Amino acid sequence: MELLLDLHPDAYPLEGFRRRQLLDWVFGQGAGTFDAMTNLPAPTRQELTASYLLNPFKLIETVRSADGSVKYLFTLQDGRQMEAVYMPYLDRKTICVSTMVGCPARCAFCATGAMGFGRNLTPGEIVAQVLAVAGGEDIGPREIRNLVFMGMGEAMLNYDNTMLAARILLHPDALGMSKRRVTLSTVGIAKGIRRLATEDDLGIKLAISLHAPDEDTRRRIIPTGQVNSIEEIMSAAREYQDVTGRRITMEYTMLRGINDHLWQAELLAELLRGLVSHVNLIPMNPWPGSDFESSTEEQIQAFYDLLESRGVDVSVRRSRGRDAGAACGQLALKRPGAVRGQGSGAA
Repeated sequence: MELLLDLHPDAYPLEGFRRRQLLDWVFGQGAGTFDAMTNLPAPTRQELTASYLLNPFKLIETVRSADGSVKYLFTLQDGRQMEAVYMPYLDRKTICVSTMVGCPARCAFCATGAMGFGRNLTPGEIVAQVLAVAGGEDIGPREIRNLVFMGMGEAMLNYDNTMLAARILLHPDALGMSKRRVTLSTVGIAKGIRRLATEDDLGIKLAISLHAPDEDTRRRIIPTGQVNSIEEIMSAAREYQDVTGRRITMEYTMLRGINDHLWQAELLAELLRGLVSHVNLIPMNPWPGSDFESSTEEQIQAFYDLLESRGVDVSVRRSRGRDAGAACGQLALKRPGAVRGQGSGAA
């Protein structure tokens, strides 16, 4: 049975006013079943129920952090599992969604990478994470205005499905998100970066998980570095910026004694010369079985100071949800104190 959320809003069933009603139930009110759509005629609801699957989840579990963040653990209809993270702030509500079950990039310092790759998520399975989180937090789906494709998986290796999910999220008849508040993160798939530059109707933001400025270190911690060299990544980034004019975020996880030397900060500053960018230094978040540790606060500060002295726009990003296993690099289907609930779409 086809998942309704896999469809672009313009391709939804019904016509005219009835289609608008259906879209509002799904994206405006977050209905979890077709039977809940009470202003649609009963025969129409029956036809939709017979033709479409509305909810891709069999089970939804939550782990709540002391800082207010919530990790959502989803069991899909085929039994596979993945996660998303809800991060409420005073001025915004943000969700970090997954694009895959597991991840093929296998970054050595990332718990998700240690899981290996399961499968790509469909567009609807990506979009459904937003609706389910809204339902779980008892808020309207359109109240979530910030979204990052930074959960499980490498979005550029599930390119078509991720781009359709983005178009659904941005569509005015769906969630109507602002393209300026949607960010796609990649470990550095040069081909995907160049392709994203051609998506004129999207205009979403780009973040590149560089994590090292020298080839030896990067290939040690990121196996895909064998395929996409730093030179290729930076060339693609400059082409992307030439075409789009948009600033690029560089993600840099600070690993003690690995990529936190000051000569690497110098090299990073040189790599970024002439590129309009912002560097996020991210203290590594611990996970069981990891062979890496976060850089010391003193070393992070020294790295930061050197970059800033070279004119680099830089900040230190403190990940939320560490105690719930929901922080950057921790997503690995762990369930400390998880609360279970049946998957019911956004209801």
